[in-house]
Amino acid sequence: MVGTATAEVLPQTRVNLDQVLVGAGNSIANLRSLVAQVAPKMASVLLQGESGTGKEVVARAIHDCSGRSRAPFVAVNCGAIPAELLESELFGHEKGAFTGAVAARKGRFELAEGGTLFLDEIGDMPFDMQVKLLRVLQERTFERVGGTKLQKANVRIVAATHQNLEGKVESGDFRMDLYYRLNVFPIDVPPLRERPEDIPLLAQRFIDLQQEQNGEVISLSRDALTQLCQCEWQGNIRELGNLVERLTILYPGEVVDTQKLPSRYAASQADWVQTPRHDPEAVAKFIDDLFKDMDDSTQEKVAVLPAPVDSGAEDLSGLFATVDELPPVTPHVVDFSIGDIDLKEHLAEIERDLIFAALEHTDWVNAQAAKRLNLQRTTLVEKMRKYEIQRT
Repeated sequence: MVGTATAEVLPQTRVNLDQVLVGAGNSIANLRSLVAQVAPKMASVLLQGESGTGKEVVARAIHDCSGRSRAPFVAVNCGAIPAELLESELFGHEKGAFTGAVAARKGRFELAEGGTLFLDEIGDMPFDMQVKLLRVLQERTFERVGGTKLQKANVRIVAATHQNLEGKVESGDFRMDLYYRLNVFPIDVPPLRERPEDIPLLAQRFIDLQQEQNGEVISLSRDALTQLCQCEWQGNIRELGNLVERLTILYPGEVVDTQKLPSRYAASQADWVQTPRHDPEAVAKFIDDLFKDMDDSTQEKVAVLPAPVDSGAEDLSGLFATVDELPPVTPHVVDFSIGDIDLKEHLAEIERDLIFAALEHTDWVNAQAAKRLNLQRTTLVEKMRKYEIQRT
């Protein structure tokens, strides 16, 4: 197949990066190479790229290809948590540290002990929290909110942002010392419009995912596939996944041609996205290669794309999820020597934390979060209403 890169397999974990970071073009091949190079090291990594490009998937790939792969991968969205709660989320708190702190609670640093802490949207972190984070990165120790005991921080930091951090440093909104502490090994995650030759492979992964989750499948005609390779994809890979899901709902079991695509994706040949590395003829040839082994009648209808390699392997394949699995649940430590606890409140807090974590790790898609928690979607919605959990 044209443009197919050689698989990068890390011997210590047998993670196939072709399965994780899907694509056939040079940009995704370069990304896989950078991940393979930095994963075994301890260096902090700063992922930069637009929203929806799959930065958390790249972060998870770095973790899974590292010597820390058997320890937790814990993600926190620095922009989704209110500033007044972020310190407690990161460092935990002691019982009585503030109103509602009915028991001691571990923060994300402790939950990620020995593993990787992914700080998403690091550019949205409040300035005062930047100071505290910098100290942890320098000293490798921290204190829980309301506590005095120093806790060790044995974690690898991978941060991500869609913002121009250098610009924020110049404007005084982001600390220069923290920026250089995080930016040891920068990786740019390319937008989808710069990698149109990867769209057929990504689209098929989303189609396979819909079939696995809902039992419904669609096919894309050659013209429809060509049309999709011409779009701007401002929402990047996330937008492509949403489109496939929408088409699967509208046309289950059918062949989707250009007439069935939403109008915003009905680009003309004159609308090809031009970049120095891509041109219409190269992408058209790539699509032709996908159809070359099919008979004439089928070629006009269905795009049968390559099946995932080693489909029996651990499902890390595709840039369609924010995370492959939730981090292991670490038991709460309760010290009865300092007094009794309210078991009902304590269990409610644990349940709320798990629900919030599941929603965060599935980008607040209720159906996926419910599946992670082995709940019915309606049950999850009821619990969200009970605990007043909502996306900020």
